[in-house]
Order: sequence, then C-alpha cells, then structure tokens
Amino acid sequence: MEILSQDEGGVGSASVGHDPVVPPGRPGPRRRRRGRLWGVPWVVLGGWVLVVLVAGMFAAKLGDVQRNEAVDYLPANAESTQVARIQGGLPGGDAMDVQIVYRRDGGLTPADREAAAAGIADVVARHPLVGGSGPAAQESVDHTTLRYALSVDRRGAEPDDIVPDIRTLVERHPDGLSVRVGGPGGITADMQEVFASIDGTLMLASVLVVAVLLMLTYRSPYLWIVPLVCAGVAVAVATATVYGLVRAFGITVTGQSSGVLTVLVFGAGTDYALLLVARYREELRVHERPLEAMFAALRGCGPAVLASSGTVVVGLLCLTAADLNSSRGMGPVGAVGVVCALAVMTTLLPAILVLLGRRVFWPFVPVFGSTPKLGRGAYARIGTAVSRRPIAVLVAGVVLLGAGALTAFGLPGALRQSDGFTKKPESIVAQETLSAAFPEQSGAPIAVLARSERAAGVLAAVGSTAGVEHVRQGRTADGWTEILAFAKDRPESAGEHATIERLRAVPDARVGGPTAQQMDTAHTTARDRRVVVPLVLLAVLLVLIVLLRSLVAPLILVAAVGLVWAASLGLGGLVFEHGFGYAGVDAQTPLLTFVFLVALGVDYGIFLMHRVREMALRGDSVRIAAPAALETTGGVIASAGFVLAATFSVLALLPLVSLVELGFVVAVGVLIDTFLVRTFLVTAASVALDRWIWWPGPLSRRPARGTTGTRPVQPPVSSRKMAV
Repeated sequence: MEILSQDEGGVGSASVGHDPVVPPGRPGPRRRRRGRLWGVPWVVLGGWVLVVLVAGMFAAKLGDVQRNEAVDYLPANAESTQVARIQGGLPGGDAMDVQIVYRRDGGLTPADREAAAAGIADVVARHPLVGGSGPAAQESVDHTTLRYALSVDRRGAEPDDIVPDIRTLVERHPDGLSVRVGGPGGITADMQEVFASIDGTLMLASVLVVAVLLMLTYRSPYLWIVPLVCAGVAVAVATATVYGLVRAFGITVTGQSSGVLTVLVFGAGTDYALLLVARYREELRVHERPLEAMFAALRGCGPAVLASSGTVVVGLLCLTAADLNSSRGMGPVGAVGVVCALAVMTTLLPAILVLLGRRVFWPFVPVFGSTPKLGRGAYARIGTAVSRRPIAVLVAGVVLLGAGALTAFGLPGALRQSDGFTKKPESIVAQETLSAAFPEQSGAPIAVLARSERAAGVLAAVGSTAGVEHVRQGRTADGWTEILAFAKDRPESAGEHATIERLRAVPDARVGGPTAQQMDTAHTTARDRRVVVPLVLLAVLLVLIVLLRSLVAPLILVAAVGLVWAASLGLGGLVFEHGFGYAGVDAQTPLLTFVFLVALGVDYGIFLMHRVREMALRGDSVRIAAPAALETTGGVIASAGFVLAATFSVLALLPLVSLVELGFVVAVGVLIDTFLVRTFLVTAASVALDRWIWWPGPLSRRPARGTTGTRPVQPPVSSRKMAV
C-alpha cells in the first residue's frame, strides 16, 4: 500500500479556495504554518513506537501480580475477611485444605481401600502436611465413598501447582473406582487454572471479533487494520500501566478485572476509532489535505469522544467506593484502560491515517469537493417517521423498556460457590459427591476465632449452638484461638446460614469460612449498590451537563440508560435461569453491569446529542437537527454498538458464570441502547421538546430556523477553510 504524504490532495483533489497571492519566493502564512506541522504525524508515530517498546517489557508481567485468593474477592471490612486474615497468620496459616474423595457406586472393595491408602501415602510423602501424620479415612454409611481431609503445607507453592500433582499421584486405582480432589484447595486451583487462560482467550477472541466487524463496516482491504492495530497498542500500554500501578501503589488486580480490561479497551477504543474515522471521512470531502481534515475531525468530534471516555472513567472510579475487594480493584484498572484507549485513538490513530492519506479508504475513497448521498438511508427514513409522531414513539418506547425493567424484580437467587462454573470442574464434582455421601455434615467447617483467654467459654458456647454437629479446637497463636464448627446442614444451605447467624451472636466470637464469606459478600454487594449507584448517576450527569450545556438532555439520557440497565438485567435473569440453566445470579452482576451500561451506554446518546447541538449552534431547530443528526451518525453508532456488544459477548467463552452473566447483560444492554433508545427514544424526546431540550442553557432561548420536517444534512461545521 502506497503511503501518501499529508500534502497530497488525493483522488479528485480539485482546488476550492486559494492562499492569498504573495510575491514570488515568499511563502504565504498558511503555507509556512503547514510547513511547520507536516512532521507532527511522524513525531507522534515515533513517540508511540518508543512507548510500545517500553510497555512490551512490562505488559506480560501483569499475570505475575494477579491475586486470585478468596480474600481478594471478599469484602474488605467483613467479619469473614478479618477471620481469613487472622487465620493466615496462625501456625499452619499457609496450609491448603484438600479433600480426596474415592467412590465406587456398587460399594467399595478391599482392593479399593488398599489403593486409596497407597495413594494417600504417596501424597503425604511428597507434600508435607500441617499438623502431623497422614489422615484417617472417613467412610460413608452406605460404604460407597471414602473421604480423606488433608491440610497441605503450601509454603513456596501455589494451589495450581500442588493440586495437579496430587491428582497425578492418586490417579492410579482399580477400574470402576473414581477419585477426585476437591475442598477449598481444589476449588482455588481450578479457579486459578481458569484465570490463567482468560487473557489469551479474550485477546484472541477480541481481535477476531473486532477484525471481522471492522471489515464489514469499512468494506476496505486496508482500513480495518489501522484501528485494530491501535486497539492492540492500547491493550499493551494499559496492561503495562496497570502493572506499574500494582508495583507502585499495591492496587489489587484479579483475573476477573484483568479479563474485563482487555474487553473494555478493545470495545471502547474501537468505538472511539469508528467515530473519529467517520468524521475524518466527512472532512476529507471539504478539505484538500488530510492533515487539515484530521484537525477538523478532531475538533468536531473531540468533545464527544472526550465526554464519552470521561463518563466511563468517572463511572469506573466510583467503584473505588465499593467495599468488595474485587469490585473496588476493577475501578482503577478499567479507568486506566479507557484512558489508554482514548490516548491511542486520538493521537496514534490520526497520525497513521494522515500518513496513509485518503487512499486508505479504497475502494470508497472520499473525493475532495464531493457530497455524500443523503436522505435515502434507513436512518433518514426512521428520523422522518419519528419526527412525525414523536410523542407516540416516546410513550411506546418507555412502556416497552418499563415492561422489561419489571422483570428485574424476578431475578433468580444468589449464585453459590459450587455453581460458579459453567462446566463443573473436578473440585465441584468432589464436593457434590461428599454432600451426597455425607449428608449429615457440612463439607467445610465454620471457622470461629476467639481471644485465647476466652477460648474455653467460646468453645463451649459454639458446641451448644443449635445447628452445630460437633466442634474441635484448632490452632493458637498471637493471642487468637481457632475453633472449627461442623454444621448439621449441607454447605451453603439455608440451614447452615441460620447456624452461622446464631454463631455470630455468641459473645467474643468472630465467624468465617466459605459460607460465611458468601453471606458477607451478598450483604456487601447490596451495600455497595446503595453507595455506588447514586455516585455513578451523579458523576455521569455532571459530565453530560458540562458537555451539552443543558439539564434536560442529560436527565433524559441518564434516565434512558437506567431503564436499559433494568430491562437488560431482567432479561438476563430469565435467560440465565430458563435458557442457560444457571442456579442464580452472581452477587456482583447487578452492580458491575449498572456501572458499565450507564457509563458505556450513555456514549451513544452523547454522540447523537453532540451532533444535534453542533447543528443547533448553526441555528437549526432541534426538530430538524435531531432527525438530521440521526441520519449522519446512525451508521457509525450502529457499528460502534455492534462492536462493543460483540466484544463483551466474548466473555461468554469463559467457563465462569459470573463473567458470562456480566458479558451477556452488558451486550444486550448496549444493543438495546443503540437501536432502541438512541435511535427512537432520544430522537423522539428531542423533537418533542424542541429547544426546551437545552434548558436552561442559552440554546433554549435562541430562536431557530425551521420548525417541522427534515432537510438534507449540511456539511460539517468545519467545512470552512481552516488556517492550519
């Protein structure tokens, strides 16, 4: 592909307007200014090459600092989190509890018991245990299942290293005898294995999805490569930046937030690229030189892109007010990703496009001096239809969204830990086997901590608490004593929840363990919604007010995306329960989908209303400007919505229910916002309110030309000759 200079007029470069006549040998002021600016794209490109070289040295290291322990996903101030931290400092605090389960449906044979004992001996010989010699086997009443509970010393090793080795050591057994490794250690190892594959899977899937959609959008053999390469640069720079923040400030990065970072940068970055390229194409029709056209495009759509990214950044930073560690850590991680995407798409992308010249659009090259064909597209017809009956369209849309929002009140219950995988790994199968074979006891003990001087009284009180089968004293150190209480009811059942509540009423006792952690997480996410949701709404509203110089338009946009979120969440709940067969909704899903949908979904309203305001500043009536702006921006916003929805739907490829639910709700919400809210509702509300949409700003008091109907879209505001 031939690289064109920024001074080349390109195809059809007939001159319109000339520089003032100056004496021979003396360049005019405009040409002198162009001469000073011709090297800007090369400087920008060279600067980004250096940045990428530096970022490449650190981007791959982010996986080394990810934290996927249970504490990293727990509420920061919850009682169960405090218990987990104290347990980590007790003797054997680095221990990893593993349960090895042998089962034969027809009943265990003597050979089965011998094979199980031999396998456990191999495990103990290779992996030292905390607390003494090898464990005794516990056999079920029906003599089909053997259970070995091991507390493995994990100092210097991670669960995803130890557990696979244990599974290898116990895999030798007679035919017909199954053996599975579970327990907290097994679940952690399976979770870490999933997170280890997230980054590569999401990167590859995101690249493929974005590449296909860009090719369909641009219908050019070259153009789609440029935004895709820039998105890849943004991901690399964002990953390296997050790694630096972890090292400098100790922020928590989990596998979940790292995966969302990749999707967010590809989705948001490609959206910004689509908007800029579309505006650049317009400006190439009225500017002879690509550099001038790019400056005009940046000036025209820059405020909308900046406000769009600002809403996402501000919305994500509101997550720092959350108490749940994983949610709070996702805020700065996502914000860094959006800032990096914005920086790349407003500097590197324009530089490359200018250097390549207008022929990068081949075969649909925007000819200098030409005018686009208007008034015959789908969005022109929609704009005309909406402008004729705006009230009817608005009422119908609100009723439709409201009906969908009502389904959010019927969401299935909270997701249990055992139901967190789309395909059950070995650890979950082991847990289900234990629950069926030993229904009289919980699979994991309830951890109770007490000050050592009061431990005897707490131990007695815990043992006499209703719902507790038996208790035993564990470790003691640093003034704390651990008490392990085994519930009569199944893990994560309503009965075990009630038992934990009664134990928390015991004086001087602090209660933790897996089920207590689940309870605290559910309680904390409810608290976080009450705190974060108003913050997000207020922050996004303020950004919109600054951009649009209005109060009415921002309120309409925020209310619309709020309805979209509720409708998408309700629809998601129905699909999760009756379509996917999931047992519940992850506790974080409502809050995270709200933040993403409000922050990202309002972008399309920004793109539309910014163009309406741009035309209103020329003196057009909103009744004319709104349909015309819809026609101008409809195609590019539709493409952006498809790209963003597709990138978030990539999360459905992962085997974690929480990420599948997050991706599904956000993808559905983006599509609803793109094709219903922005296309029909916002346009109808603008036409119905006319200049009052800008109240109390000055545009609400300015007389406008034209009151009804539509007209061909004028060239961009920047169509006048620019002194670059």
